[in-house]
Amino acid sequence: MFSHIMLGANDIEESKNFYDAILGVFGYEPGVIDPKGRVFYFGPKGVFSLSKPIDGGEATGGNGSTVGFQGETDELINQWHAAGLAHGGTAIEDPPGMREGSGRALYLAYLRDPSGNKICAMKVHK
Repeated sequence: MFSHIMLGANDIEESKNFYDAILGVFGYEPGVIDPKGRVFYFGPKGVFSLSKPIDGGEATGGNGSTVGFQGETDELINQWHAAGLAHGGTAIEDPPGMREGSGRALYLAYLRDPSGNKICAMKVHK
């Protein structure tokens, strides 16, 4: 459904370090910085990227917004969360774990990245 997601970042190097660590847990290569200073992570089904805001203002986390990354196992999601905490992320919401509702069981972990963006790793359990 989506071709790409771009999040604002106040410090590109700090954010790249953070996302290199958490996305590396899921097997992604380190981000590539383009001539405009944006960072790109290329996956088989889309692109995740980081950029300083074009308007020159501060990057801020969108109230009510979350970007979710698919994890293949609960353990990888735990590693993702730990890597995020070790690289400048902040734990938010409940600790990583199973959540049930709407007829689904999900394993979820939430973080705020160094610029305040809310991100999540998720695995659907049947």
